[in-house]
Amino acid sequence: MPRARNPENRGLPARWRFTHGAYYYQVPPGQETAWDGKRTFKLGSKLPEAYKVWAERIGVIENASSIGALLDRYMLEVVPRKGVTTQAHNKVAVRPLRAVFADTALLDLKPRHVYQYIERRAAKISARREIELLSHAFTKAVEWGYIDRHPFKGEVRFEGEKARTRYVEDWEVIECLALTSKRKTGSVLAVQAYIRLKLLTGMRRGDLLRLTLPDLQEDGIHVTPHKTLNSTGKRLIIGWSEEVREAIEMAIAARPAKISPYIFCNRSGKCYFNEKTGRAGGWDSMWSGFSARVLDETKVQQKFTEHDLRAKCASDASSLEHARALLAHADSRLTDRVYRRKPEFVAPLR
Repeated sequence: MPRARNPENRGLPARWRFTHGAYYYQVPPGQETAWDGKRTFKLGSKLPEAYKVWAERIGVIENASSIGALLDRYMLEVVPRKGVTTQAHNKVAVRPLRAVFADTALLDLKPRHVYQYIERRAAKISARREIELLSHAFTKAVEWGYIDRHPFKGEVRFEGEKARTRYVEDWEVIECLALTSKRKTGSVLAVQAYIRLKLLTGMRRGDLLRLTLPDLQEDGIHVTPHKTLNSTGKRLIIGWSEEVREAIEMAIAARPAKISPYIFCNRSGKCYFNEKTGRAGGWDSMWSGFSARVLDETKVQQKFTEHDLRAKCASDASSLEHARALLAHADSRLTDRVYRRKPEFVAPLR
């Protein structure tokens, strides 16, 4: 019976292990010459790098017959093209999938197996994310010619997650913007400018934090939503209004570093968003501190998130189509289901 893998190695391809900050491949006996004569070959410190080196040595799997082999190619070719945060989530999601389905033949997977997987997983929300990854991998399997049709797309129904319904009222925004700052620059004024700009434009956190002075042009704010940068690449020009100009001016005035290309920057003049990790730790700390003050010093009693502000922008838009355009959604159904939270006014019959 094979020895159980350590937690950090679960979900990795066979004969892989992660140790001392890097990924290693245990070379099968007799194949050492193909791996520089080594029994243990270092693949790399980053997962995409490790997959690339591994693929160059063994060749991309051209005739994958198992789900494990399919996931290998998916992690090699598809995941590295995603955002840093999504890559990290995919790396976590693929581990339990491998543990259950690695040896299952592609043609043997049935909808009932997907239902059983979700039923047996204690973390239901995580299970849904994992199945979403598996579904996309099977979509690629059709594209790559491994199979003729997706085995469970359109045949598996999940109990829908309830969309968040928190709607930030106008008076709550006024309370937040009235919070006093002891300094002429810094966190409070920066967050207040951020709130104003977010409510006017509906931009995602990452896109707002990446805004630079060159993005501010005569006809408006030029934005390429980072989420679709490597897919549709669609660009937006958010037109100027008096309120938008005031919010931008407020953000620039609140910067702790005056010489910086970024509209929102830290004391070193650098962007809060770390492209390598996909995180914005400094900004998140500022937001957390601001939220705590709001709950302690204002009449606001229920905490709201940045996502709730984005939803308020969509809810306050004059029409569903306007809301969809502001949020840069491809499909208005998502905008309507998740982001339009204000009660719908219905005129009575006469």
